[in-house]
Amino acid sequence: MSAGAEKVFPVSWDQFHRDARALAWRLAGVGNWKAVVCVTRGGLVPSAIVARELNIRIIETIGVASYHDYQTQGEIEVIKQVSPAVVELGGGDGSAVLIVDDLVDTGKTARVVREILPKAHFATVYAKPMGRPMVDTFITEVSQDTWIYFPWDTGLAFQPPIAEPKPA
Repeated sequence: MSAGAEKVFPVSWDQFHRDARALAWRLAGVGNWKAVVCVTRGGLVPSAIVARELNIRIIETIGVASYHDYQTQGEIEVIKQVSPAVVELGGGDGSAVLIVDDLVDTGKTARVVREILPKAHFATVYAKPMGRPMVDTFITEVSQDTWIYFPWDTGLAFQPPIAEPKPA
């Protein structure tokens, strides 16, 4: 969990699918994209949903690692670059590319991806205040001190109530 994260926001598969489809609805008609660049790994699922809904057939990945232990964000490392052929689809500046990720948190990952594809449209399902300026489109904003538990990171388990029980 990132430093200062005090709240948790568990997201079910159903909710995530609805939110990713809502992102596609918001993106429909905004651009004429020829490819989706998915920020792995979190962007894999929303990219598939958005690409399906917008009928985009070219799906590329950019591998960016920042959460090395699932709890704290470390140094940003690009571990897989975008194919030059995909970048060239927009005349070399990425303007025909839609970048999709699950979340923008601090904006560090988005900043690195934006340097590679400066004219691409960046869309995320969820956004935190520090990272919001780095994305063009998002669906739900959560506070900076909230940790999102995505459905692919969790299993079924008891969830304690948000508020502590009141003494009798």
